[in-house]
Amino acid sequence: MPDKPKILAISSAGGHWVQLQRLRAAWDGCDAVYVTTKEGYRDDLIADATRRGQSTPRFYKIVDANRWQKFRLLRQLFGILIILIRERPDVIVSTGAAAGFFALKAGKLMGARTVWVDSIANAGALSLSGQKAGGCADLWLTQWEHLAGGENARKGPEYKGSVV
Repeated sequence: MPDKPKILAISSAGGHWVQLQRLRAAWDGCDAVYVTTKEGYRDDLIADATRRGQSTPRFYKIVDANRWQKFRLLRQLFGILIILIRERPDVIVSTGAAAGFFALKAGKLMGARTVWVDSIANAGALSLSGQKAGGCADLWLTQWEHLAGGENARKGPEYKGSVV
């Protein structure tokens, strides 16, 4: 029997994490690894795994950062690189923000398949991370139909519905 695909699901805390968790059933049966910026989410994952009769997934907490915190961004990137080297995921899925972009960019260079789902909060335009992630995402999605790129997804993300 072949090994289960390893999925690394990564996002920042808050709404990005909520949206990522709404996708969780999509990788049932896979070896899931979760990465986020809030330690408290570990307990939520343990409780959910117990409720669903599944093994507890691996969890990593990384430093929170945004584009105005350059030093923290470097620390975040370094932490993500360590996790990617340790876990060697087959697929990386993110709903944002900076942490997800870093993971997709570095993971793509390591041979992982990548999926970006832009946050539903970005109704008027793609997020900055989402815009940048489009260049390294194998599957680039928006949750707003009017932000989709049409037939040629390289001009913009695809629309397949929303997760909220």
